[in-house]
Amino acid sequence: MATRPTWQGYLRLSLVSCPVALYTATSRTGEVHFNMLSKKTHNRIRMIPTDPEKGPVERSDIVKGYEIEKGHYVVITDEEIKNVRLETTRTLDIERFVEETDIDRLYWNDPYFMAPDGDMALEAFAVIREAMKQAGKVALGRLVMHQRERMMALEPRDRGIVAYTLRNNREVRQAEDIFEHIKAEKPPPAMVDIATRIIDQLEGPFDPSQFNDRYEDALRALIKEKERGHTVEAPEEPKGAEVIDLMEALKRSLGQSGGGGRRKAATHRSGAKKPAAKHSTVKKRA
Repeated sequence: MATRPTWQGYLRLSLVSCPVALYTATSRTGEVHFNMLSKKTHNRIRMIPTDPEKGPVERSDIVKGYEIEKGHYVVITDEEIKNVRLETTRTLDIERFVEETDIDRLYWNDPYFMAPDGDMALEAFAVIREAMKQAGKVALGRLVMHQRERMMALEPRDRGIVAYTLRNNREVRQAEDIFEHIKAEKPPPAMVDIATRIIDQLEGPFDPSQFNDRYEDALRALIKEKERGHTVEAPEEPKGAEVIDLMEALKRSLGQSGGGGRRKAATHRSGAKKPAAKHSTVKKRA
């Protein structure tokens, strides 16, 4: 496997364990990155570490420090950091199994691919993977990665396992902090009915190939034009939102969204309840 693993250690289910490796499931190699240049010479700028009193500092003379109060630091060496080793530094121990829908979407973070690390791990890895498939639940465990212990959510996929880092409770803000300031508003049922029909007309399968970064595409086009020596003019500023009648806007939107809604309008007028939406699986999120 050409890709370098992000983490290597052991996956353990009770007394069964096997060596595994984690690989990042996403890539950022296609993003447009800009370098800092001198305006006059176009030479690339070098960021030189500088002591505000003594001037430039060699990399070898830089140490890590934690600020415990303003201007007062505790210096920690790399060796001391390495000595802080939890069991989860090398072992992802499955602690429990939960329903995927029990995990709030706010907690899902980065996805990784987990694979057995060597042929000797194949049998035990396959046993754990197939048992997880039959259980139909998400496995939770912890590991230390990038100097942090992270909760992981694991689910089987094909011949391997997909592992997601989960944000901890301190990282997730409470929705009430924002939503409690929204004034209570009960919209007219007729407007909600039309908006629901618009949603029906826009319903369709998730196709990730349709969701490219158009802003990045525009940046690449800009770079090509500049490379050819062309002058790029700014487009017209988009018009501000017009103050119009909301019901009229909904009706016009319904006409412009196109046909093909799966439910008939009569269904909405009859007051029949909309079937509960199924929770999307972890696989769809990947």
